[in-house]
Amino acid sequence: MVASVKKAMILAAGFGTRLRPITNTVPKPLVPVAGRTMLDRSLDLAEAAGIEEAVVNVHYLAERIVAHCAKRASPEIHISDETDRILETGGGVVKALPLLGNKPFLLLNADTFWVEWGRPNLSAMIEAFDPERMDILLMLCRLNDTTGHTGGGDFLVDGSGRLTRLAVKTDTSGMLYAGATICNPAIFAGAAAEPHSLNLYYDRAIAEGRLFGHIMADGHWFTVGTPDALPAAEAKLAEFAARHA
Repeated sequence: MVASVKKAMILAAGFGTRLRPITNTVPKPLVPVAGRTMLDRSLDLAEAAGIEEAVVNVHYLAERIVAHCAKRASPEIHISDETDRILETGGGVVKALPLLGNKPFLLLNADTFWVEWGRPNLSAMIEAFDPERMDILLMLCRLNDTTGHTGGGDFLVDGSGRLTRLAVKTDTSGMLYAGATICNPAIFAGAAAEPHSLNLYYDRAIAEGRLFGHIMADGHWFTVGTPDALPAAEAKLAEFAARHA
């Protein structure tokens, strides 16, 4: 059974502390990388995969993000306002559920992105999501397909695609979470819009054998966590642009 995924949520409420002083005046999702904001890069990826509506949550410098989103024609953007209190990743999703509906939805980070030169990875991921077997499907990437990441991996993948966590975060034998998730909204049943992490739901799904991974193909993943990472990301983007022109 293939799920129809037409809505997405972009997590854009964080403070971007490690990217200071840039983020003293610019919210991290609006920091430009090679001339395009990280938020727009995430929305571009969602749009290419057929996403029609996106929910963007806001807290830090919220008015800047709201104004930026108002300029975008597609996908249609709705704002989930967390200006009173930041709710972390899990609480932010729970608060946005009325906007997301009762069908599986895509979840993207607003401060990581990837470039690709084949079939859109999110389209392949949506096609792979099987709600009969899966509660959550995470996009993963190989460590050598990343720029800006300095640690190890996050998950081990078995032959069926099921995930378990790496015991040691510095372990380079596993796969890295690439900031894209498909969720069955039923996993949030009974949850309150209070601050908590999405890791709670990942661990529940692991325990039930319902957390799966989809490995990114024909792409390269970026995280820009510090000011020093910005020129490295732009140099790598220029390299790919020249190679795939």
